Amino acid sequence: MMNEQPTQQETRPTTPEPSSGRLQVLATEHWSLLATRSLTYMESFSRVSMFLTVLTGAVVALALFAQVGHETFVMAALLILTVVLFVGLVTIGRVNRLNRENFILVAGMNRLRHAYLEAYPDVEPYFVAASHDDLRGFALTMNFPDLSKPSSPVAGLALGFQSLPAMVGIIVCVLAGLLGALIAAAFGASTTISVVVAAIIFALSNVLLAVAVQRAFFKFVRTAPTRFPSPEA
Repeated sequence: MMNEQPTQQETRPTTPEPSSGRLQVLATEHWSLLATRSLTYMESFSRVSMFLTVLTGAVVALALFAQVGHETFVMAALLILTVVLFVGLVTIGRVNRLNRENFILVAGMNRLRHAYLEAYPDVEPYFVAASHDDLRGFALTMNFPDLSKPSSPVAGLALGFQSLPAMVGIIVCVLAGLLGALIAAAFGASTTISVVVAAIIFALSNVLLAVAVQRAFFKFVRTAPTRFPSPEA
């Protein structure tokens, strides 16, 4: 009959194909990782901005204390620079932690990209990012040199000094050198000896920070799980 009502089976909504639902889940997870990665960048910038704000306020405060007297200035400088040094070290630690979290997020997106290629292998020529979740894949996605292979020392230093931890580290090492010079001057050291002490502390603290940061990062990367390593690895 023309006015026959559709049966319950005919009006039931069709379920998506398993492959389509799988791609929807992967795409949702991809956007979630991307949003979380944006939050890590925002926190890194806010942390560094907070440190620079504290440093600026400390410089202004020391300029005011310099007009009072030498002893008062030295005592205020020791206290204020110690606080600023602490804030700088905490900032470096947090930014390094965020960098390690960023590695996990990028590796996760590479892993999802690998799943896309398993579903549609013909789209591989159109991807510019990597589809492997190891250190080599992370470097390719971030447009870094291959971190798993040795590079020239000059290129490594140039790449390292461009990072946020290196920038904050240089400022922190300068603060440590100034604190050392002030302590040496408070014990009666001459200006020359104070300058030498500041230079030695600056150089040593730079080396210690660089070694500690690099070892912590690569130790974390080596312990991170890798499911789809690069073919060259």
